[in-house]
Amino acid sequence: MLWIPIALFASLAQVLRNGSQASLTSKIGTLGATQVRFVFGLPFSILFFILSLYIFDETVPQITTASLSWAFVGAVSQIGATALMLLVMHRRAFGVAYAYIKTEPVVVAIMGFLFLGDRLSALGWAAVLVVTMGVLVASVPPREFTKLLHERAMIVAGLVSGGLFGLSAVAFRAAIENVPQGSFIVRSILMVTITLLIQTFLLGTWLAWRDRTAFTGSLVEWRRSIGAGFLGALSSACLFCALSLTPAANVRTLALIEMPLAALLSGKLTGKKMFGHELAGLILVAIGMLMLLLAATPLHF
Repeated sequence: MLWIPIALFASLAQVLRNGSQASLTSKIGTLGATQVRFVFGLPFSILFFILSLYIFDETVPQITTASLSWAFVGAVSQIGATALMLLVMHRRAFGVAYAYIKTEPVVVAIMGFLFLGDRLSALGWAAVLVVTMGVLVASVPPREFTKLLHERAMIVAGLVSGGLFGLSAVAFRAAIENVPQGSFIVRSILMVTITLLIQTFLLGTWLAWRDRTAFTGSLVEWRRSIGAGFLGALSSACLFCALSLTPAANVRTLALIEMPLAALLSGKLTGKKMFGHELAGLILVAIGMLMLLLAATPLHF
């Protein structure tokens, strides 16, 4: 059950990182803000990996072709997902953006079963659906549902973003499972570091070639970028550790606690009170979380 507190901590760090990245989008563009989590997260990830080797007294594990291949798939998927997420968040309110994107757990459950053979119980599937429905209800005011359904470009961008995030989660779990030795923490942080290396190279090369303004923009905004990079590396390290311990669908469903955290953060920053639909959605999320925990830890009498 260690994956539960680890995943919760990852979600908190991710909400803070997303907010930091979103504030950078208007200054350095979507791709520039996307680059921040990778370029500025890599040094922190390397530091985390070195510390993990020292603390657990281990050597660098063997890296297999399969682990590298899955890491590459996850890295590319996460770049695309993050860019689309920031685009949606830039066009819509911070909380509403999650309504498009956080259909991810359903996709993760399906992909986890197809690619890794991860199986959820009936209660686990019900938890995934209830939590996802809670996010939709909380994120979108009833009066905006019709309007929301007509924003086809944003719907597609959000759903594709969620799907790519789902694919990346499954790929990262597969990458960790294909590392044949080491504790789950060392294996997980190793794959985080390799993933960030791939992402930094790919996105950095692309921006240096096609959009140098965005590439240099994150360097100019280095003070904010360092904070986003640290939070990104911390969130990813915790997320990978959780993924190494349980099916990806469990982790990504529990990670939807990001949504109420994001709503609370938004309310704190703007001073706005919670609306009825938000409270109803949060109750659904809480019920779904309880169902998920019961499914993950069946009671024995």
